[in-house]
Parts: sequence; C-alpha cells; structure tokens
Amino acid sequence: LHKEYRRQRQMCIRDRADRIIFVCILVLAAIYFYAIEQIPTLQVGDPIGAKAIPRFLGGALLVTAALLFIEMRAAAKKGEVVEVSKVPQDKGPYVLVAAVVVLTAIYFMAFEFLGYAIATTIYLNILMAYFNKGKWKTNVLTATLFSFGSYLAFTKLFGTPLAPGLLPF
Repeated sequence: LHKEYRRQRQMCIRDRADRIIFVCILVLAAIYFYAIEQIPTLQVGDPIGAKAIPRFLGGALLVTAALLFIEMRAAAKKGEVVEVSKVPQDKGPYVLVAAVVVLTAIYFMAFEFLGYAIATTIYLNILMAYFNKGKWKTNVLTATLFSFGSYLAFTKLFGTPLAPGLLPF
C-alpha cells in the first residue's frame, strides 16, 4: 500500500510539473514571438530577413509545447495520473521550476561575459546533470557539441553574430 501511494504521489508531482512547464513554455513563446515582431524589417539585405531564424526557433518552441501536451494526454489516458486533490500538496515541482528560472536568469547575466558557447555549455550541463542523472559522459558531450556546433552554425554559416565572450574566435 505504501509503495502504491508513493507511486501515485510521484505521478501526481510529475503531472503537476509538466503542467507548469507547459504553461511556462506557452508564456515564453508568446513573449518570444512578441519580441520577434519588434525586430525592425530592413528593405535592403537578406531576402529571408532577420526574423526567419527567430521564427523557426519560436516554432520549435511551440512544437515542444505540443509534444509535451500530447505526452501529458497519453499519460492521463493510461491512468498514470492521479487526482491532485487525493495527494498531499508538494512544493517539489514549484521549487524545480523556480530553480530552472533562476538558473536561466544567471545564464542570461553571464551570457555576454562568457559568450554563447561557454555559457550555453555550462547551462546545459547543469540542466542535463539533473534531468539525465548518471549519464555524465553523454551529458557533457551533448551539451558541448550542441553549444559549439550551434555557435559555429550561427556565426559562420548564417553570419549571425553571437557573443564570443572568452573565446578568441
């Protein structure tokens, strides 16, 4: 009986955290799309425009929200989610979301000094260490390759300037 209670409690906490993250993604996407529309459109220059890549990334953010929503619905249909009122309130999901928000704020503050590649590598490593526990080699490799790969893609391939920070290139 105790194991079943713990399992139900964990499912409820996970469901609540997913709901909070889903709403945060939607709010972030709305703010992001509003910010994209504030980018001035130049009549001369790249035919794709300065808003193309940000719009693509915003679309990817909405796809992420949709996938999370589908996952939440599938879990609910399987009966993996219990009624929130049946489980004592736990502040775990709220603390987790607050911690990610604080970490993201620190990331933004360190972005200019450290630069995109280094700041993003550190940020992703911290997040992956928590969400993908015990797989430190995979986490470090993924965070590093993504950060430096996307930095090189944006700066060299797309010609988009990103903060170099401590890097000489």
